[in-house]
Amino acid sequence: MSATDPNTAQYREVERKFDVDASATSPSFDDIAGVARVEQLPEQALAAVYFDTPGHDLAARRVTLRRRTGGPDPGWHLKLPTGPDTRTEVRAPLGPEIPNDLLDTVAAIVRDQPLAPVARICTARSVVVLRDDRGEVLAEFCDDQVTASAEGSEHEQTEQHWREWELELGYGDLELLDRLSHRLLDTGAGPAGYGSKLARVLGAPAVPAHPTDRLHRALAEQIEQLLVADRAMRADADDAVHQMRVTIRRIRSLLHGEESAHAQLLGELRELGAVLGVARDAEVLAQRYQQALDELRPELVRGPVGERLVDGSLRRYQTGRRRSLAAMRSPRYFRLLDGLDDLVNASAAERYATVDIAYRRLRKAVKAAKTAADRDAALHRIRKAAKRLRYAAAAANEKKIAKRAKAIQSLLGDHQDSVVSRAHLLQQADAALAAGQDTFTYGLLYAREAELAAQSRAKLRPALRKLDRAVQ
Repeated sequence: MSATDPNTAQYREVERKFDVDASATSPSFDDIAGVARVEQLPEQALAAVYFDTPGHDLAARRVTLRRRTGGPDPGWHLKLPTGPDTRTEVRAPLGPEIPNDLLDTVAAIVRDQPLAPVARICTARSVVVLRDDRGEVLAEFCDDQVTASAEGSEHEQTEQHWREWELELGYGDLELLDRLSHRLLDTGAGPAGYGSKLARVLGAPAVPAHPTDRLHRALAEQIEQLLVADRAMRADADDAVHQMRVTIRRIRSLLHGEESAHAQLLGELRELGAVLGVARDAEVLAQRYQQALDELRPELVRGPVGERLVDGSLRRYQTGRRRSLAAMRSPRYFRLLDGLDDLVNASAAERYATVDIAYRRLRKAVKAAKTAADRDAALHRIRKAAKRLRYAAAAANEKKIAKRAKAIQSLLGDHQDSVVSRAHLLQQADAALAAGQDTFTYGLLYAREAELAAQSRAKLRPALRKLDRAVQ
């Protein structure tokens, strides 16, 4: 989903739900500090059909997709969890079919499975609006009389009826939400037993139990993080490409202890990371060149250097991002996600990379670099080994080792960025020269990058010694 798509809108929703008896008396809010006016709205009649996969994959991750009529916001609503009381709601106009933008947002969960109605929920809602002295909405209290039923031959059941209360925060703060919550609890309500109306209709979703061993559990957590990064990529969120690549690397690092057993998954993850890398490399270059040009005196920036280096990199980023999204909408990507799910849900615990294995590989890479013909490539291999050690150490809760490995990774990451930047600068300088443009500034930038690389190499040996002491 594009963040600028005119057919969708996003809202941050902070709410709390409460179970209440059918005979309970609604609370009064007249004496709540900060509330200047209490306004009773006309009753609303809401009707919603909820959609999910046959296995309720959306519900298992506390995601809801519904088509609702009635009330002030009819349309398609997709709700995504972002915290204990907070969700992001994406809305699209009312229509007969599920909007493609909403489908794309949850593609990594749904994949190529069909979506069908799983529940119908009708709500008679009484709303009380709490306003401040300027008329701004601080919060809303909803008293809901609910009639619901599950859909589908396997899950169909008799009609359910219940009453619940909701508090939804507007411009108020969490302190106000706490005061209002206490008022409801004092009236006799209790914290809701389910996170949503849909969860109550379907029952608690069956989420597969994660393995108890630390490394296997770390893999399960990273796969869940991959789904979060996937949504951020589709929404073109800041730093989304980088975060998705980092998550892929962490998963690969956890699997590297058994390359032969996980060869296919590792290969697919490696290729996906390479596709994402086109956009990420261009993004890094654009930021790097913009910063470098900003630090130069204006008289040292000669010719259309910014247009060629910064704008050109941004265009390559957009091209790379489109290619990444195409890969993320393919059956091949969905099968990769299926394979990762199968690994997490396997009944027998697998073996993953240990800190000892990752550390030995790092030392092997360091030793090989001493006689390597291509120094830059050898240092890049050390960087990759340091990343694997960092993630393995983090999964094993070896915080000091993870910290030292991260320092080496960051140090050689700066070096690799310089290698890529210098090669690109040479290409662009040649193109500028062929176009009859001044190439003076390219030389300045190249010298700057060479100095940054030299500084990184000088810091490597002390960083490796600190790592050795942490491991010992």
